[in-house]
Amino acid sequence: MNNNKDFINELESTLSKDRIKNARKKAEKEILQIKLAEIRKKFGIRQEDIKSFSQSGVSKLESRKDLKISTLIQYLENLGLGVEIKVYPKNKKMKNSEIILLKA
Repeated sequence: MNNNKDFINELESTLSKDRIKNARKKAEKEILQIKLAEIRKKFGIRQEDIKSFSQSGVSKLESRKDLKISTLIQYLENLGLGVEIKVYPKNKKMKNSEIILLKA
């Protein structure tokens, strides 16, 4: 694990801050795609078993780079899951300021 961190730190030292920021944003979107399919598979649900979406619709949704919160909620509700969206300060001076924006 440390070897990976060392490699990433070394690689980041050669890139601009903007490029690193953009790469992280892109990675977060890719991770969302992977997580949606993994969550569905974890519960043993096939794409064609999701009632509110066609099989091809689920496939498209799981491979999208961006999706509406309402679509995410509908997808997860069909898996029998709830959604909670929290906001929290990135600034360490604002302690204990976590707020739940949405709980569905």
